[in-house]
Amino acid sequence: MPQPTSSDVHVDAILSQISVAYMQSNDVFIANRIFPTISVQKQSDLYFTYTKGDWFRDEAQLRAPSTPSAGSGYGLSTGTYSCNVYAMHKDVDDQTRANADDPINPDREATQFVTQRMLMRQEIDWSSTYFTTGVWDTDVVGGVDFTQWSNYTSSDPIEDIEVGKATMLNATGYLPNTLVLTYDAMRQLRNHPDVIDRIKYTSANVPTEATLSSLFGVDRVLTARGIRNTGAEGAADSFGAIHGKNAALYHVAPSPGLMTPSAGYQFAWDGVSDGQGSTVGISRFRMNELRSDRVEAQMAWDYKVIASDLGYFFSNCVA
Repeated sequence: MPQPTSSDVHVDAILSQISVAYMQSNDVFIANRIFPTISVQKQSDLYFTYTKGDWFRDEAQLRAPSTPSAGSGYGLSTGTYSCNVYAMHKDVDDQTRANADDPINPDREATQFVTQRMLMRQEIDWSSTYFTTGVWDTDVVGGVDFTQWSNYTSSDPIEDIEVGKATMLNATGYLPNTLVLTYDAMRQLRNHPDVIDRIKYTSANVPTEATLSSLFGVDRVLTARGIRNTGAEGAADSFGAIHGKNAALYHVAPSPGLMTPSAGYQFAWDGVSDGQGSTVGISRFRMNELRSDRVEAQMAWDYKVIASDLGYFFSNCVA
């Protein structure tokens, strides 16, 4: 008889809680913190988009007594999302469990291991698709459109970011509220003379994300620190940053809403969690032929660009 049977497989609430807690405390990966997350009950469906220009026309008119008010409206269309399901497992064998001091430790560690793999997959998916050129309305290239910020003598990162903010404001009526930096970009900004000079009277410490947030006038600065090993198993390791040497400004909705402008949204299907309401499901089931328990993570997401003019991308911003 095949193992496991369908009745053996179910989402483990305790391990799912461990996974969710791990995701919330792990700040190395930022993909699930950039765009607002919309938990959806269907794996694929429609969402609404609005015609931007309709919201910025001055159409109010003086109203004479006993006359109707001026009328207007806005265009409405739909887009589609489809959440792809990703999964990863790790087996906990009986011998390892028997030698563990606490029976939950092997399951906890396996849960954290597969969760990290899922977060890495999510990070790579977001970065390769949305943290790159050709996605947002404005792309500027370091060394071509502006001086790379690692050139402390000639570059002006504060003005470069202000130009990005003004460009978005003039095109959309909204200022960016989120600045995403790769670690290399963050490292150069923290040590840039212009930045140090701006904060020298208010802080004696090395600039932090909060310091840069205040300096650049955005609600959040997020630093992408995820790395991956592209070396095949059994071959030499090859570690590198997932996100390259880039930066981006976004206006993202503080919370998702049908009529709330946002550069993008993350649709997360909660069908992977057997109705627990979580967008990650951790299953634990017996693999008798292996004398092991299998801990399996499952997630389903789809990132969508909602308003491409609410993003401003700096590629190769540092050398």
